[in-house]
Amino acid sequence: MHAPGFIQNRTTLTCAVVTERSMMSAVYPTLLLCAYGFFSSMRPSEPFLTAYLMGADKNLTETQVVNEIYPVWTYSYLALLFPVFLATDYLCYKPVLVLQACSLVLTYVMLWKAQGILAMQLLELFFGLATASEVAYYSYIYSVVEPELYQRVTGYCRSVTLFGSAAGSLAGQLLLLWTETELVHLVIFTLASAAVASVAPWFLPMPKRSLFFHKSPSAAEEPAAGSGSGAEKLEDSESRASMVTGRGRRPVQVLRMVFDDFVQCYKCRTLLAWSVWWALATCGYFQIINYAQVVWEDIRPSSHHHIYNGYVETLSTLLGALAALLVGYLPVSWARWGELLLWILSLLMAACVFVMAWVDNIWTCYGSYVVFRTVYMLLITVATYQIAASLSMQRYALVFGVNTFGALLLWTLITVVVVDSAGLGLDVHTQFIIYGGYFTAISVIFLLAGLYRVFSRRSNEEVLTGDLRESSTPLNGEATATVE
Repeated sequence: MHAPGFIQNRTTLTCAVVTERSMMSAVYPTLLLCAYGFFSSMRPSEPFLTAYLMGADKNLTETQVVNEIYPVWTYSYLALLFPVFLATDYLCYKPVLVLQACSLVLTYVMLWKAQGILAMQLLELFFGLATASEVAYYSYIYSVVEPELYQRVTGYCRSVTLFGSAAGSLAGQLLLLWTETELVHLVIFTLASAAVASVAPWFLPMPKRSLFFHKSPSAAEEPAAGSGSGAEKLEDSESRASMVTGRGRRPVQVLRMVFDDFVQCYKCRTLLAWSVWWALATCGYFQIINYAQVVWEDIRPSSHHHIYNGYVETLSTLLGALAALLVGYLPVSWARWGELLLWILSLLMAACVFVMAWVDNIWTCYGSYVVFRTVYMLLITVATYQIAASLSMQRYALVFGVNTFGALLLWTLITVVVVDSAGLGLDVHTQFIIYGGYFTAISVIFLLAGLYRVFSRRSNEEVLTGDLRESSTPLNGEATATVE
């Protein structure tokens, strides 16, 4: 018989070998995915898109850009998000990544060569397809690496896209100022970067499993972590296991499972609160970053001045990434004080938007934008952690997908009413006043939620204290005798 210490050492050695093999098998797809994320995010023309469309190359008016072209991206993103989500899982990620890469290349070819409003609207449609396909990028890696590596590879993939975005913005600004490159050349450089990125997805290994349609029976039998009692988890795992049929699931079964998971997830009050902020704030964030360049163009026209949009985008991206990294080191009990902090920081975001709407100084406007993006990146990172802490990987993907869909739905409604020429078709400064009021309303919602939590906790503590006093008081007010 083997000694217990020998068995333990052998088990530890086996686990170490398995972990090393898992890391080695994850290196190749992670490197390819990071290369794809970097080059697809490196877009030197992005900070100057509005100036390019309104300049001599495209000769479009501000009304055409703001009220007729940009809204198409919003509509296409919303319309394609859920179908692309299902297609991503059904096709096992890689084909959708290839589709995204091709969509990006086509987008920048059209931005370079095509002319006219209709062509630009079609361009926004393809860009909406590429944006909706980002779900494939962020979920592919979970199908080819082991669970113990999820956190590490997720950090790699997310950080490299931020670094690529910052590098592209900085490169565009430096080219524009130091070499006096024309804006059309920045579009060509962006197209070249997208073309380089489009090579990587073709060499990615094809996954054999996915979260919903192609799931191994062993994975289906794992209970969802972090919610419900043991009986609920058992029932949940049994229902999942019963859905596994052959090599995959039928679409009706997948939709049923998605709906059941949806109901189960949003029963948690904390998750619901952070998800509501996620959807509301992300909607407003999309509006601000989508139309901020138009505000800058009004204050400091690129046809008469040097513009520094690239520096601003670079700085805001890097500070946002730094804020996201610092979240883990802040001595804040987000679970306890989350609503009140969301109130204060959402009010700060509202103030930044009002400054951008009312102040005509470009540097003040730039600074407000940087603060706005940094605060959003910090809070969205906290929201990500608070939501994901008690979710299994399947529910992680589902909840973030639903939150994004909710944000897009509200974003589309605001775009139809406020931005689109078929609606009010307001000018961009009036829009930003409305968006400032929107973030003020978000702050008020979470002020009320925070006050309700504080007073309800205090009330519960008083009731509990009263119950304890009553239970310790003898019947008829008589003192109990001590038996010695």
